[in-house]
Amino acid sequence: MTAALQPLTSLQAGQKATVSEIKLPPPERSRLQELGLVSGTPVELVRFALLGDPVELRVRGYNLSVSRHEAEQILVQFAA
Repeated sequence: MTAALQPLTSLQAGQKATVSEIKLPPPERSRLQELGLVSGTPVELVRFALLGDPVELRVRGYNLSVSRHEAEQILVQFAA
């Protein structure tokens, strides 16, 4: 049985998941894909900024900050 997809913003700081889908317009999606955020990529939510935007992620060994709006459109499956 496949786990339901959740937005990246549903993770707690320190939680890990795997990217399943990015539901952003092509220019924004392409930018994230060029930075290594593609389907099947493990990702860890590092932290939310003080007011919740931006969101800091650990992807492929480096930290990446994305806007909360972008993070809400990145669907993930929680790591087992």
